[in-house]
Amino acid sequence: MASPEPVVKRMLTLADVKPGELVYDLGAGDGRILSLAVKDFNAKAMGVELDETCYEAIARRIEREHLGHSASIIRANFFKVNLSRADVVTLYLLTTVNSMIKPKLERELRAGARVVSHDFPVHGWIPVYVEKVNDRFNSHMVYL
Repeated sequence: MASPEPVVKRMLTLADVKPGELVYDLGAGDGRILSLAVKDFNAKAMGVELDETCYEAIARRIEREHLGHSASIIRANFFKVNLSRADVVTLYLLTTVNSMIKPKLERELRAGARVVSHDFPVHGWIPVYVEKVNDRFNSHMVYL
């Protein structure tokens, strides 16, 4: 399931995404985080998606929305992708997966990089900020 647009906007706002920064979305789903990061925050965006159908749909979205100058998608296992260039990493992964990727984030992200997670915290990290975000149907938690 994809993060609703109001949640995505709040995630990127709380992460204080600045123009030109590089946002990595791990498990990019339908590409909406990439799209909003570029369109609303003037950022650069890199999606990492293993599923071939999702990958192809995101590639079409990038082309359809003319985002190729600032957004790209790679088909890969995000555990094997170097994240050292990321200014912001977005997650909508289960808590168990967040726990598994935590050492990689700690090892590869440079000082000042931000991680923002939809609904699932990263155990062992104390969030700088937690916010409840409502959409039309549900409430969601965002962890920075």
